[in-house]
Amino acid sequence: MCLAVPGKILEITGDDPLFKMGRVSFSGVVREVSLAYVPEAQVGDYAVVHAGFALSVLDEVAATETLATLAEMESFAGG
Repeated sequence: MCLAVPGKILEITGDDPLFKMGRVSFSGVVREVSLAYVPEAQVGDYAVVHAGFALSVLDEVAATETLATLAEMESFAGG
């Protein structure tokens, strides 16, 4: 099963929209992510990320709710 996870954009590099990258924090784990699909993304935004690509930008409330749901699912799985 594949899962897209929200993360907070900490830093953005690159001027060309096709090569725009971001440092994104997933509950403290920071990864480099392509922002080519979300040229409107800004530092401080939350983005839904799958396979190293940000697919959409979402607000903090939606991101927090999604992260809480994922944490709840993990607790049911014994994680």
